Amino acid sequence: MPTQEERDLLAINTIRTLSMDAVQKANSGHPGTAMALAPVMFTLWQDFLRYDPKDPNWPNRDRFVLSIGHASMLLYSALHLAGVIEVDGEGAPTGKPAVSLDDIKLFRQLHSKCPGHPEYRWTSGVEVTTGPLGQGVANSVGMAIAGKWLAEYFNKDGFDLFNYHVYALTGDGCMMEGISSEAASLAAHLKLDNLTWIYDSNQITIEGSTSLAFSENTADRFKAYGWNVLHIDNVNDIPRVKAAIQEAKTNKNAPTFIVAKSVIAYGSPKLAGNHKAHGEPLGVDECAATKVALGVSPELFYVPDGVYDTWNAGVGKRGQEESAAWNTMFSAYKSIYPELASQLETMLSRDLPVGWDKDIPVFPPDEKGVAGRDASAKVQNAVAKNLPWLIGGSADLAPSTKTTLTFEGAGDFQAGSYGGRNFHFGIREHAMAAILNGMSTTGVRPYGSGFLIFSDYAKPSLRLSAIMEIPTIHIFTHDSIGVGEDGPTHQPIEQAMALRAIPGMRFFRPGDANEMAECWKIVMQLKEHPACIAATRQPLVTLDRTKYASATGCAKGAYVLADAPGGSPEVLLIATGSEVGTATAAYETLIGEGVKVRIVSMPCWEIFEAQDQSYKDSVLPPAITARVAVEKGITLGWEKYIGLTGACVGMKTFGASAPFKELDKYFGFTVEAIVEAVKAQVAK
Repeated sequence: MPTQEERDLLAINTIRTLSMDAVQKANSGHPGTAMALAPVMFTLWQDFLRYDPKDPNWPNRDRFVLSIGHASMLLYSALHLAGVIEVDGEGAPTGKPAVSLDDIKLFRQLHSKCPGHPEYRWTSGVEVTTGPLGQGVANSVGMAIAGKWLAEYFNKDGFDLFNYHVYALTGDGCMMEGISSEAASLAAHLKLDNLTWIYDSNQITIEGSTSLAFSENTADRFKAYGWNVLHIDNVNDIPRVKAAIQEAKTNKNAPTFIVAKSVIAYGSPKLAGNHKAHGEPLGVDECAATKVALGVSPELFYVPDGVYDTWNAGVGKRGQEESAAWNTMFSAYKSIYPELASQLETMLSRDLPVGWDKDIPVFPPDEKGVAGRDASAKVQNAVAKNLPWLIGGSADLAPSTKTTLTFEGAGDFQAGSYGGRNFHFGIREHAMAAILNGMSTTGVRPYGSGFLIFSDYAKPSLRLSAIMEIPTIHIFTHDSIGVGEDGPTHQPIEQAMALRAIPGMRFFRPGDANEMAECWKIVMQLKEHPACIAATRQPLVTLDRTKYASATGCAKGAYVLADAPGGSPEVLLIATGSEVGTATAAYETLIGEGVKVRIVSMPCWEIFEAQDQSYKDSVLPPAITARVAVEKGITLGWEKYIGLTGACVGMKTFGASAPFKELDKYFGFTVEAIVEAVKAQVAK
């Protein structure tokens, strides 16, 4: 009869052999880290992780994030051996394994549940999409932040609905990426004691030893941030691994950073320390030699008798008991706090409560107008009052982006005051976007804000939100050369098109205050798409909707704002954002001169493209080839709507430093210039 220690070692070695075999069969991947960290993975899951494999979406589960996504077989092996059940698109268990042995055999192959890097919503049990180094640890900060907020909002005496812990496995690559520094600094400031990073300090990267480019004392760096720092000198020392994780779990008032020493591709003496094992398959002979050294059968994808039972007796049994107890507690909670319970269920299903939009204002016509950022602020506050889990902040720019929630009780989210809804991310655009991604996976509706130009700093995380299909909200103000005196470094030129280019992203550029309100309504109803709202710094005329079409047309992405008399236009004038007002003035001039022009407002390309062809043709009739688009950004991309013969009044260079009205004249964003461009199209 094997001892518990022997059974555990067999389970650990099975993670290693499955990882080796999957990478070898695929002839692609990274086996070394998965093999080296198998003891840490098994110990964390088996002895500590509060996680029910039969209900991987249990709201109060501990979160495990594999920030070193290249070691994906470490996670896939655990999901398979622990018996994690697949959930469908609605979050309901299907009864099928999240990762079957056949899935592992198809590692890195088309449609496999085991892609090269873990993908959220693709493989049940994967908490967040990782791969680009540093993203996972930043996401974990968002999960920990959300955990603190959820506990503050929903927990009541005797009802700890939320007290989960977040664990992230990270490595030298994550530590080198700047995003990890941003996220770690904020986590320490917020004293997130529900967060633990386990740092695999194996001193190996793709190019070789970390000594080539990385010589800092990482432990001291995290001490300086304010983290609780622990050490594991050898990841194969299971008692020490257990002691460190236990201390991290019980530590208060600071996140914990565990420096864990491993040897890459630990196994066969022939392989120990072999750099090759990190970034490519070991080779058939070396796989066999390692299995011999581990005392495991050479059979491919072999799971020894008793291994599944070992996992079931640990994380499986504990997780089912804890989730069942939580469900019992929640049933009692529902009877005592029915309104809060209903809110939680609504939040977790990504639905909206009745009346969430009842206070959204309608803006009266106003020639002087209101800045896009100010209109956004009024709408955002109106929504947030009726949607308690709409929470977020800015990268130190709230006074400029106007994203502070100002109603009574909104408060600030700070260490020791986790119920506040106004967040202060500091000047950390990249980490902010990644943290929002992590927050979103818990069901809360997070938003972040900054200047549109700084979307470049957040781009990798914005892209990942689209890959993950999560509805994060990004409010970007100062959306054009209208920034004015700050000059070309702060004036976005190519950013709108770059964001539109992200598959799945929804980019909105409202033309006036009522379009802003309508765009917010659309954004709030998104469940599987991140959104960017671009708002102006300068005032925009609020159009008279008794004269022009209702702003509800925004719901289809683009709509006819005003048509030629008789409804038979000879030329189309298309505009977005602040240019809608200028284009409307040009339209009035053109109509007065007898030009049969239709003006179209196009606040969201992506939603317009989702309409049926008949609607798109009704807005932009294919037979009308005389077309002019107006947007204060690059002209690249507008060919889609104006064709090869149309004209685009746009930017062909960077901007300049001057008052925005002077810039409009200099760069040609005037009524006169638009009228000239339209007449030139008609003349063709």
